[in-house]
Amino acid sequence: MSSKDLTDAFLKRFGREPVYSVSAPGRTELGGNHTDHQHGLVLAAAVTLETRAAAAPNGLSCIRIHSEGFEDFSVDLSDLSARKEEQGTSAALVRGIAAGFAEKGHPFCGFDAAITSSVLPGSGLSSSASFEVLIGRMGNELTGARLTPVEIAKIGQFAENKYYGKPSGLMDQMVCSVGGVLAIDFENTEDPVITPVDHDFSASGYQLMIIDSGADHQDLTSEYAAITEELSLICSFFRKKVLREVSEEEFYENLDKLRKLAGDRAVLRAIHVYEENRRVLRQVSALQCGNFEEYLSLVNASGASSWQYLQNVIPAGNTAHQEMAVTLALVSKELHGAGACRLQGGGFGGTVQAYVPKADVVTFTKNLEALIGKEKIRPVFLQKSGSGPM
Repeated sequence: MSSKDLTDAFLKRFGREPVYSVSAPGRTELGGNHTDHQHGLVLAAAVTLETRAAAAPNGLSCIRIHSEGFEDFSVDLSDLSARKEEQGTSAALVRGIAAGFAEKGHPFCGFDAAITSSVLPGSGLSSSASFEVLIGRMGNELTGARLTPVEIAKIGQFAENKYYGKPSGLMDQMVCSVGGVLAIDFENTEDPVITPVDHDFSASGYQLMIIDSGADHQDLTSEYAAITEELSLICSFFRKKVLREVSEEEFYENLDKLRKLAGDRAVLRAIHVYEENRRVLRQVSALQCGNFEEYLSLVNASGASSWQYLQNVIPAGNTAHQEMAVTLALVSKELHGAGACRLQGGGFGGTVQAYVPKADVVTFTKNLEALIGKEKIRPVFLQKSGSGPM
């Protein structure tokens, strides 16, 4: 939808011209699968796909949202408490973000918004975080708050955790809010270390492709929660809250006790986090040195670790439906040993990420479409990084 079409949609729905125009990108995780919630290391990038809104104050005590392809909804600003019946809905996110702004002394006024997005739900490009950041940026415009990108990201995570009901880390919101290609160290979540990574992916000789596995990950909150719950059990043995606070040496010294306390899957998941943090450092170094082949080998290693150790490819107990696993197998087959592939994001459903040699993109797409269907494969382009650490 063009800017004019979005303005027209606002005018048709609300009967007046919009005042504000805001946008927020989607994101793709490049390394650091499920490390952010353990205060670990992440490599990720904002993409050129985005969520956009045309909006204007409405003089009411409510927010009214008209979103292309979805039912309209409204949020009453007189009550910003979390509602159980709203969990899993966009209304919960809007209410949570409004509550986050109010806690910082910047209460929302009522507004109307018409929204469109090229960050499709279930695409693995974080449509939820893009939407959260969009509403946060709208809050800045309406209240004059001028919260920083990091503050907006934290409010987005707060809304997703406490209102939407998903125990996510901070990576998705942070990348959508800050933009560019970023290495992020979450050791101190109040003040994460954010370093733009200056690398021209377009000159690598590979095209980043996103492949839809066909498995919806919208109803997999319990699977995501199990990862954090099991890792919390590991940490509790050491009276710590997150794995970043537990030395790897102590972890292995107490392996037998941890296996009895938390189970083998929890132990394997912890091993993934320790090794994935090291991989992120090596990925960043490879990009900074211009060694893209080394970077690709680390992408493959990350994907293998997610499948073997983190075990977020197949939902627990599923035998007849293993769409993500089949998609990974077919993508690997069509790459013929070139490039790299891995799942991205939360896992269990959603999308696969593949680096395809540019000369092979047409053949790769044609052959894979014959196996999994059309309109499931799309190229993705990364935003360019800013200059210097933040």
